[in-house]
Amino acid sequence: MASWTSSEFLYEEIKPPGIHFLERFKRSGKLSFKQYQGMVFVLTFIAYIAFHASRKPNSIVKGTLSKPSTGHFKATDQGGWAPFDGPDGTALLGQIDLAFLSVYAVGMFVAGHLGDRLDLRTFLTIGMIGTGVFTALFGVAFWANIHNFYYFLAIQTLAGWFQSIGWPCVVAVLGNWFDKKRRGVIMGVWSAHTSIGNIIGSLMATGLLKFGWGWSFVGPALLITFLGIVVYLFLPVNPPAVEAERDGTEVDSTMRLGDTITESFLSSRMSTGFDRRAVGFLAAWKIPGVAPFALCLFFTKLVSYTFLYWLPFYVSQTEIGGEHLSQETSGNLSTLFDVGGVVGGILAGYFSDQLDGRAITAGGFIYLTIPALFLYRTYGHISMAINIILMFTAGVFVNGPYALITTAVAADLGTHKSLKGNARALATVTAIIDGTGSVGAAIGPVLTGYIAAISWDAVFYMLMTAALISGLLLTQLIIAEVKTLLYGSSEDDEVVAASEPRPPIDVLI
Repeated sequence: MASWTSSEFLYEEIKPPGIHFLERFKRSGKLSFKQYQGMVFVLTFIAYIAFHASRKPNSIVKGTLSKPSTGHFKATDQGGWAPFDGPDGTALLGQIDLAFLSVYAVGMFVAGHLGDRLDLRTFLTIGMIGTGVFTALFGVAFWANIHNFYYFLAIQTLAGWFQSIGWPCVVAVLGNWFDKKRRGVIMGVWSAHTSIGNIIGSLMATGLLKFGWGWSFVGPALLITFLGIVVYLFLPVNPPAVEAERDGTEVDSTMRLGDTITESFLSSRMSTGFDRRAVGFLAAWKIPGVAPFALCLFFTKLVSYTFLYWLPFYVSQTEIGGEHLSQETSGNLSTLFDVGGVVGGILAGYFSDQLDGRAITAGGFIYLTIPALFLYRTYGHISMAINIILMFTAGVFVNGPYALITTAVAADLGTHKSLKGNARALATVTAIIDGTGSVGAAIGPVLTGYIAAISWDAVFYMLMTAALISGLLLTQLIIAEVKTLLYGSSEDDEVVAASEPRPPIDVLI
C-alpha cells in the first residue's frame, strides 16, 4: 500500500474500503489493472453526471419562479415565487447565476491547487456531499416558505464552492490511470457525462416539478449525495495507492500538442513512482498552450453555459410552430441540445486524434458554432422539427470544443514535457483552464438576464461574437499544427531538438 507523509502533502493515500471488499471475490486476491481502469472510468463518469444534474434545476424552474403571482406566499409551483415574480425577476435570477458561477470560477483555482496536495478521493467526496446539501437547501425554501433573496443568493454561493471541487479531481484521477494513446476518443466518450448529466438533471427536475418546484432540487441532491458515498468507498486515486501493476497489455504512445511529448505520462509514473512535488500556480500558466486554451475556453464556456442556464426559458418564451410550449415540454425539449453535445464531444475527440491536432479541431468546431447559432435563432421558430434539428446541431458545435478543451487538452497540458515528469500538475492545469472558462460561464448567463429583457436577437449576437473571439485566440496554435501536418519535422530536427538541453519549469513557483 502506498503512503506518503510530507509537509507539502497533507494526507496518506490508502486503499479504499470498497476495494478490499471486491478483492475478497478474486481468486488472486487482487484486481487487474484494466479492472481498475474500468472502475475509474465509470466512477468519475457518474460522479460528474451527478454534478451537472444538480446544476440543471435552476434553469428548469426559472419560468416557474418568475411567473406573475397572485399570492406570493402561497406554496405553489403554479403562480411564481417572490422575489422572482416581479418585473426584475429575470435580473434577480441572473444575479443568483452570477453568484454561483463566480464562486465556482474562483473556487476552481483553489480546488485545483489543493487537489494536487490532498487525497483526491476524500476531496471529491466532500465536494459531492456538500453540493447535495446546498442543492437541497435551495429546494427547502419551497416548504419553508422562504422569500428572502439573500437566502437564495447565499445558498447558491456555497453550492458554487462545493461544485468547483469536482472537475479538477475527476480529471486528475482519470489522468493518473490512462496514458496518451487515443486520449481524445477516450476522453471524448468520457466527456459525455456533462451532457448526460444535463439531460438527467433536466428530466428529473421537470418530472418532479409537478409536485412542487422544491422537489426539482431535492431529487438531484439525493442522487449526488448517494454517489458521493459510492465514490468514497470505491474510487482508486492512482495505481500506487492500490498496489496496481500493469499487465503488459497497455501500449505507451506519444502525442503532440504544439510540440512532441517524448514519453508516456503513465509509463513514467508507473516506472518511477509518483513525484510528490506539486506544480506551482504560476509555473502551470507558463506551460506552452495553457494560456491560449484557457482564454479560448473563457468565451467557449460563456456560450455553453448561457444555453445551460437559459435555453429552457428561451424555448418557453418563443413561439414554435405558432404556439408556446409548457414549462415541462420546454425543459424536455432543451435536452436535445445536450444530446448534440454528447455527439460533439465524441466527434471532437475522434477528429483531434486522427489529425493529431487539438487546436485545429477545437477551432473548426468553434467557427462552425457561429452559423449554427444564427440558423437556430432565425429559423428555429418555424416548426418543431426544424427547432429540434437546429438545436441538436448547435449542441454539437457548442459543446464539442468545450468537451475537448476541458478533458483531452487539459490532460495533455498537465503532463507536458516541460515538466520533465517531475510534477503533479494535472489538477492545477485543469483548474486553470476550466477556472478561466468558468469566469466566462459566470458572465454569459448574467448578461443574458439583462439583455434578454431587451431582445433575444441581441443575446444571440453576443454569443456569436464570443464564439468568433474564442476561435481567434487559437490562431497561433492552429497555424503551428497546420504547418506540422503539411511539412512535418525532419529526423534531423528531432535529433537536434532532443539534444538541446531545456530546463524544466520550476514546479514550485
